[in-house]
Amino acid sequence: MNTQKRKTNLWVRLTRVMKLNFLKLLRAPGGAHKVSTGFAIGFGLELIVISTASLIYLVFYPIVRLSGGSVPAAIVGNVIGKLTFLPIILMPLAKQIGSWILPAHSMGQGPVHESAFMELFRGNWSAVSELLLGGLDILAGMSVFGVILGVISYFVVKFFYVRALNRRYERRLEKRRQADIASVSPPVLIRKPSQS
Repeated sequence: MNTQKRKTNLWVRLTRVMKLNFLKLLRAPGGAHKVSTGFAIGFGLELIVISTASLIYLVFYPIVRLSGGSVPAAIVGNVIGKLTFLPIILMPLAKQIGSWILPAHSMGQGPVHESAFMELFRGNWSAVSELLLGGLDILAGMSVFGVILGVISYFVVKFFYVRALNRRYERRLEKRRQADIASVSPPVLIRKPSQS
């Protein structure tokens, strides 16, 4: 009973976090294009964070600013990318796609062996190239996923952003109409003079 309640609470919390981030996204400064661009870049860069050992964060801010995107929207996109666990889920598929893009025979290396890590501890620095080339496959595959999902998220966010703005505008118009109706004074009833 208690574990089921915990699972429900976790799901409720996750839903609230997603709603909160979506509200932050709607209130981010800039128009639909700026917000959508920032979100798409933040979401796309999140997919290559693990592959680059988080070094992508060094160029995160400059990339968003140079692209003309909204930095708050990019941060929201990055957080949502973390919450979806897509970087971990897509990693095996990214390794396969990366091996198609960067074939191992053109690199002069085969697949990464577990012994490569042990060779580093023994002082054999030639194993570094084997480790790096194995990581390049994943980086190439995750970059492909980052571009594809970033482009898709741009259009999705732009659609929802414009729809939310239209709804807010319609609500404001409705409130103004109701305020105008309430401000009009009620008609004064004139009594007929009594005939006596």
